Amino acid sequence: MANETVVRLIERRRKYEWPEAQLNFWLLIMIVSGSVLLGIFAYFMTVQHQFRLNNPWIFPYSIATGALTLLFVAIILALIAQRQLLPGLVMLGSFILFVLYLTGLIETSIQLYGPTNSVNYYCGLYKPASGVRDGEATLAWLETSGLCMDWKAVFSFYIVGSVFLLWMMVMSYQVNRDDFE
Repeated sequence: MANETVVRLIERRRKYEWPEAQLNFWLLIMIVSGSVLLGIFAYFMTVQHQFRLNNPWIFPYSIATGALTLLFVAIILALIAQRQLLPGLVMLGSFILFVLYLTGLIETSIQLYGPTNSVNYYCGLYKPASGVRDGEATLAWLETSGLCMDWKAVFSFYIVGSVFLLWMMVMSYQVNRDDFE
């Protein structure tokens, strides 16, 4: 009788412990950040189209960045549901989005606070006279004020998104090393 050797392979998966509260807060902020970028720049493109003007490259770029952010969050949620969220994948995706957000932040700051013909300059240019009851002037001021606030909101969410993506890279590194107490 021949000797039989049975080799049993044991597959061990490393289980990563993510801090739930921090991960949920991060997901919420990134959903809001991606949605703000997507919504506001889609609105800007609509306004540009209505006036038959060309779109600056930052408009479709920001729409793509917002859509990629929401796609990344959806992938993370799907991986969480399957209990397969890997820190390396999250770190890589966060880094790619961080570069996109930083590029958008730089261009938005140039457009908003640039040296010549900045958005902020035009925001302070039109002030309706006090006590005037002209409906068209009030409507024009409201529209201008709304566009200016949209630009400032986008600038703010580019900053928030960049900081939170940097935080996620650090948190992914800590999860990979089991550094959470």
